[in-house]
Amino acid sequence: MKIYTKTGDKGQTSLIGGTRVPKYHLRIETYGTVDELNSYIGLIMCQGIETHDQQLLKEIQDRLFTIGASLAADPEKSKMKIPDLLDSDIVLLENEMDKMNETLPPLKHFVLPGGNTVVSYCHVARCVCRRAERLTVQLAENSFVDEHVTIYLNRLSDYLFVLARKLTAYFKAEENVWIPRV
Repeated sequence: MKIYTKTGDKGQTSLIGGTRVPKYHLRIETYGTVDELNSYIGLIMCQGIETHDQQLLKEIQDRLFTIGASLAADPEKSKMKIPDLLDSDIVLLENEMDKMNETLPPLKHFVLPGGNTVVSYCHVARCVCRRAERLTVQLAENSFVDEHVTIYLNRLSDYLFVLARKLTAYFKAEENVWIPRV
């Protein structure tokens, strides 16, 4: 399988279903941002974190590929069967956050990114996830987007925040809290 196709050299690309759109099209920007998020998740996985967290992040990467495929498909022309995103995928993130929060101190301040490299990567991934969510919401205003996609991205950004807090404790780093000047 060749990686290069030479069909995008003039700034156009194809959606699943064959529709040609400019590479700056909102649908392309949206699934490209999901792909960027997936790369940051991979970076977090390589930072010496617990096996359970690695396995969950691997599952999240799989769901992000599902989301990417859904976003890359022309909702009016694609006949390809795209994997489904399920309610249980969202519930898994919620349950994982609940478990992590059981052992974390109560949140009394806003948390600034930093304190540890992997924690910072979690915050970068969280920000990219929020951008993907905003783009998805914008795309959904004019085109079909499975509602599970938006909900999943919303929960995933929350999960990444809680994971950052958990990893702060795991690596015995100090939580970088924001104390506003007043």
